Amino acid sequence: MIITSSLSEITSILKQGGVIAYPTEAVWGLGCDPFNQDAVLRILEVKQRPMEKGLILIAGEANHLSQWKSQLSSDQYELLTSHTEKPTSWVIPDTQIAPNWVRGEHQSVAIRLVQHEQTKLLCSEFEKVLVSTSANPAGKPPAMNKSEVIQYFDNKIDAIFDAPSGSIKRPSQVKDIITNTLYRS
Repeated sequence: MIITSSLSEITSILKQGGVIAYPTEAVWGLGCDPFNQDAVLRILEVKQRPMEKGLILIAGEANHLSQWKSQLSSDQYELLTSHTEKPTSWVIPDTQIAPNWVRGEHQSVAIRLVQHEQTKLLCSEFEKVLVSTSANPAGKPPAMNKSEVIQYFDNKIDAIFDAPSGSIKRPSQVKDIITNTLYRS
């Protein structure tokens, strides 16, 4: 496993189908290219997470979300591409863009415009959305630092993006963009 703060090195690993750990606004996440089935299945395997649950995607820039624009009203798309006071992953309708290995059993996908500066830069360098699922095996608390990521996943992932984590105390809230239903606060 590589530990690096180099955006180009981490991006290269992602483009080659690698699985990485990286800091987010609150906890550490595991990520990969959501359109690379082998990489997503690796994340699910190391987390011991069933595919049916689905995964969150993150974007660094609003233009990374343009492929979902046709799924939403203009007000909903504006909400998806704006920063909220509390980091929010929006559940949006999707049956044709995100692959089923990302959506799970859902006809939707959860997407967040990430607010963590280094991870925003990572997504921008990668030039598209990333899988974002908490860095922990099923039933364990999310990793809060690099050391915990190593404890959980030493030699099971390809790299750690060495950057400071955010100061928010809880993972992003998850809300339905159409009904405003709060799934996780």
